[in-house]
Amino acid sequence: MLIASIGRAVIEFINELGGMIILFFKFIKAIFEKPRIHLTFEQMYLIGVKSTLIVSLTSMFVGMVEVLQIYHGFHKFGAEDMIGYTVAVSLGRELAPVLTALMIVARNVSAMAAEIGTMVVTQQIDALEVMAVNPINYLVAPRIIATVFMLPALVILSNAVGNVGGYLVGIGVLHLNPVAYIKNIQTYIDMSDLTYGLIKAAVFGLIISLIGCYMGSTTKGGSRGVGISTTKAVVAASISVLVADYFLTAFLF
Repeated sequence: MLIASIGRAVIEFINELGGMIILFFKFIKAIFEKPRIHLTFEQMYLIGVKSTLIVSLTSMFVGMVEVLQIYHGFHKFGAEDMIGYTVAVSLGRELAPVLTALMIVARNVSAMAAEIGTMVVTQQIDALEVMAVNPINYLVAPRIIATVFMLPALVILSNAVGNVGGYLVGIGVLHLNPVAYIKNIQTYIDMSDLTYGLIKAAVFGLIISLIGCYMGSTTKGGSRGVGISTTKAVVAASISVLVADYFLTAFLF
């Protein structure tokens, strides 16, 4: 029984992975056929602009908490002046891209799966095909392109707000030297510390949007199926972000 369950899970995973790869190549093809510029900008607004508040709040408190946590360790060795740099590099390379991607998964990828899934079960996708409208071009491509471009932009915002939050706590609560805090960031931070995070963000954007669109497009079973697809999209996209983060960190950087 256990072996059979594992076998079914492996087969299901391989089928879904193959389906997502096929969807990716259809997306690449759709880009060159007839790009829906206005739909892409609409998705960029929904995914990027309307996510600024939740991303800002998340990164602000992450930066604040990180300073509090790091201080206790660095204080033992008299290395308080390096707290600003440590916060900046950890946000740039790791925390900002990962946490921003997870916020977009919760807010937007779930919406992608739900919207496309609802269109599938109500046969709106069939109606588009009858009208000679390519669903990949109309629904999938704008969402993927928007996510790939807007996630790095949100990561830049996350870095800025997170560092401001860390600075406010470091100077206002822990009474660190403000000049040393800023100077060490300027001295030791490298441009690669920021570009690595942006590369991660773009890859995360491609993965999570592809998962959201795929789960939505394979929805079955009415309204209950929409809920199942949405849940699967959020879980799969969240896990994929963490797995991809490891491989990007280990092999690229």
